[in-house]
Amino acid sequence: MTRFLPVLTVLLAILALWVLAVAPMNIWQALDLAEREGVAVTPDDARTRSETSAFVLMTRNPGEIGRGYSLDRPRLPTPVQVGRELWKTTGAMAMKGRAFSKRSLIFHGWVTLQSTLFGFALGTLVGILGAVAIVYSRTIEMSVMPWAIISQTVPIVALAPMIIVLSSQIGIEGRALPKAIISAYLCFFPVLVGMVKGLRSPSREQLDLLRTYNTPRLAEFLKLRLPASVPYLFTSLKVGIAAALVGTIVGELPTGAISGLGARILIGDQFGTPLAIWSALFAAAILAGVLVTLLGWLQGVTLKRMGVRP
Repeated sequence: MTRFLPVLTVLLAILALWVLAVAPMNIWQALDLAEREGVAVTPDDARTRSETSAFVLMTRNPGEIGRGYSLDRPRLPTPVQVGRELWKTTGAMAMKGRAFSKRSLIFHGWVTLQSTLFGFALGTLVGILGAVAIVYSRTIEMSVMPWAIISQTVPIVALAPMIIVLSSQIGIEGRALPKAIISAYLCFFPVLVGMVKGLRSPSREQLDLLRTYNTPRLAEFLKLRLPASVPYLFTSLKVGIAAALVGTIVGELPTGAISGLGARILIGDQFGTPLAIWSALFAAAILAGVLVTLLGWLQGVTLKRMGVRP
């Protein structure tokens, strides 16, 4: 209950702000629709309205504010509209036995999830190996770590098309591998930083004790550094899995893909269907929440078996 109440409070606050933002975001469309239906609005010129602030329009046309909450293609849909669209493309289709129809977000989420897990595994492997090399080699630390930091300053939206074009030029067929590479690119850095911190977390006294017994480097790594890094690893994995999902979705945008949550967002934007965009965004958020929750559960089980108190 001590965790649930703060989360619920923040959620309700976000929903309240969202509902309040619907009116000013949709007032222009609401007034255009009212004018087409013969209702007198102020100002009566569409061009003048487009140059007038939302709050002025709401003040002059208070009776049309409610119309903005029921538009078919709103600029900002209400939570209820998004919830209905999300249910229509997930639960309702699953109940009809069409969960993996190409119109279902379950199908698109599964396509995105596959590339996300592939990229997450690749990025985690690269991050862990890089962290081990950095901790045990001063030369690698001085040469690799700055480049790892610099790599994260390159916008992923600029890098993704380059990776896709390069992949096609070297003969890599299909869209799954380029998406996984983009996903791994965003994922490896938090894992790298977390593991470096974790592998260096043992105290000087602990390391000196092992060296007093002439403990080999491998035994030092397996019995001290690696167990000490596990809490740091899981923390970085939670960040990494969310970053991997973002990378996969971004990687789906420039490929011309017709499946995946990123493709669903792009298609919704091209055809002017905001509800499709928002439902795909919420599906991605739910997917990220599930993945992070699973990692949190795995972290709890692992640390409990290691004898670490929560």
